[in-house]
Amino acid sequence: MNERCGMPDFDLIGIGTGPANLSLAALSHPLPEIRTRFLDAKPEFRWHPGLMLPDSQLTVTYFRDLVTLVDPRSKFSFLNFLVESGRAFRFLEANGLSCSRREFEQYYQWAAAQLPSLRWGRRVESVSLAEDGFQVTSEGGDTSTARNLVLGSGSEPRLPAFAKPFEGERVVHSSNLTVTRPEWKGLRVLVVGAGQSGAEVVNHILSDENRLPSSLTWTSSRIGFQPLDDSPFTNEWFSSNFAGYFNGLPATRRAEIIREQHDAGGDGITDELLGSVYRRLYHLDHVLRSELRHRLLACRRAVGLEQNGSEIVVDLHDVNRGDVERLPVDLVIFCTGYHSPIPEYLKPIQDQLSIENGRFGVRPDYSLEFDGPQDLRIYVQGFAESTHGINDTLLSLASWRSARIVNSVLGREAYRVADGATTVVWQ
Repeated sequence: MNERCGMPDFDLIGIGTGPANLSLAALSHPLPEIRTRFLDAKPEFRWHPGLMLPDSQLTVTYFRDLVTLVDPRSKFSFLNFLVESGRAFRFLEANGLSCSRREFEQYYQWAAAQLPSLRWGRRVESVSLAEDGFQVTSEGGDTSTARNLVLGSGSEPRLPAFAKPFEGERVVHSSNLTVTRPEWKGLRVLVVGAGQSGAEVVNHILSDENRLPSSLTWTSSRIGFQPLDDSPFTNEWFSSNFAGYFNGLPATRRAEIIREQHDAGGDGITDELLGSVYRRLYHLDHVLRSELRHRLLACRRAVGLEQNGSEIVVDLHDVNRGDVERLPVDLVIFCTGYHSPIPEYLKPIQDQLSIENGRFGVRPDYSLEFDGPQDLRIYVQGFAESTHGINDTLLSLASWRSARIVNSVLGREAYRVADGATTVVWQ
């Protein structure tokens, strides 16, 4: 252990305050021996505001909240939010174990308002090494130091390179839908991507019969519009046992498993939402006899885009036949997911990090492989899919992952994170 001079301002600084670092802030709050600060560029907590559609539902149980799976007695639990907001009984009667995304955002905002460690409107510009730890510099020149960092600055929308030059009112990523608010009434609309967000967008477009497009094309790159596999054996992929097992596998095998999991339904659509879209199309076709023309195309990939006067022409590659259809439309909505690039603020220390093919080398406790002073550590939330599995960017293990980080920083087990029993033997 290196001897270091001086006392840093904090034991831990979190960069970015989405659900993952909000969980970490909530679990750190009752522990007086850990001094924390969380910095975020946003003016307040928002959860995917550009895709907060009226009917969007959580795809996991609300027990996978900020704290419950590691500390069910915490005051930051979702159930306590329901009780303190005076809605517990009505919520349970109305929703059972389900919850809308909008109400879960209200829960996150309720928790954030009670955490004094959060600082909003603080965009981090650089992370460098100082005498007493990592120096974190925010926009405007404010600096703080800490011996531990937790990177939770989130993912960015993945828009195909060929579409980026045209992004605007007529070419939109789903993450910006309610910000851009494109008009589609009477227009030709193409929705690219058949995951949960793609289905939510299609369902939203079809929800108002007075605002329907003239045509709707919805493409899936896979063989169909596949359901999310929510069976109990598949859900063991989102257990702490599986995360540890996965982390111990060779890198090549981990990459193969991630592809298998995504293809097997990890990127699928909930049964409820699939049913809603199917029933709506039937109702429009046979009951309302709407003039809407719709095509749902499987095994199609958008491979090119150009502007031709007032219309957009999209090249759709048929994966099965090999041919390309040139589809003229008025609006394209890309539901093509997100990616987590290496943050720009790490440039001063990037040479000391293990990075291969744009991915961090991550240890079992979510700390980065770092060629620097041994008493300094950088942890990640949302940057470890290649080492810890597809649960890394999801809500499923948020509290468990945060608890592991807290325990690692403290050097003791403040929260129980020992693997619980699973039906499948992961070892």
